[in-house]
Amino acid sequence: MMPEPTVTERVNVIRRRIAEACHRCGRDPGEITLLGASKSQPLERMQEAWSAGVRVFGENRVQEALAKMSSLPGEIDWHLIGPLQTNKVKKVVPRFSTVHSIDRIKLARALDKEARKSDRRIDGLLEVNLGAEETKHGFLPDELPGVVEELTSLQAVRWIGLMAIPPFESELEAMRPWFQRLRQLRDDLCPVLGWEGGPGCLSMGMSLDFEVAIEEGATHVRIGTELFGPREARPRGSADLG
Repeated sequence: MMPEPTVTERVNVIRRRIAEACHRCGRDPGEITLLGASKSQPLERMQEAWSAGVRVFGENRVQEALAKMSSLPGEIDWHLIGPLQTNKVKKVVPRFSTVHSIDRIKLARALDKEARKSDRRIDGLLEVNLGAEETKHGFLPDELPGVVEELTSLQAVRWIGLMAIPPFESELEAMRPWFQRLRQLRDDLCPVLGWEGGPGCLSMGMSLDFEVAIEEGATHVRIGTELFGPREARPRGSADLG
């Protein structure tokens, strides 16, 4: 039996696959942010990923992330990619640069209020529920035009793009229309939100489908098991403290 690849080996493979996907669609690999989705991953694997050049880590749960931060390099760029309760906003604003999962106006207002109190700006992406799935968070595509005017009035949240976890499709190519849909939504909102620093980020694509996502315009790919290996089991009875 072949030994499991190391995290360093996994990082190198993923970077090669990112470069190959970019080559196929005429993009620069430098446009792609490799985000290590590190939920339930041990510190040792995260440290190895950092040593291998991964600089952005995405956590789903605030409490878990905070517990890790003091044991990892202070230069890590922390992104929140999981659901966020408004009562956790005070813990998020000082420690995370970016929230990918802004899924309701109330949360956007809370982030803006806390960031203004702290004299900070935080980058935000609107989470979109592309398939209108009851089990997922996010604005419905048809809702977006009606909420962006209010969102642009916020002073301390810098809107940089959209995020989505599309419906699962058993065939990889069937994911492509979902990624195309998010890209079109991004383009449609550009005149209103005027994405700061570029055409607007697209946080889409995970371990199984990130290459297709890149071909359709992803700027941030959120990769967990392909980068770190299988997640460790959570202790029985542990709560989701996101």
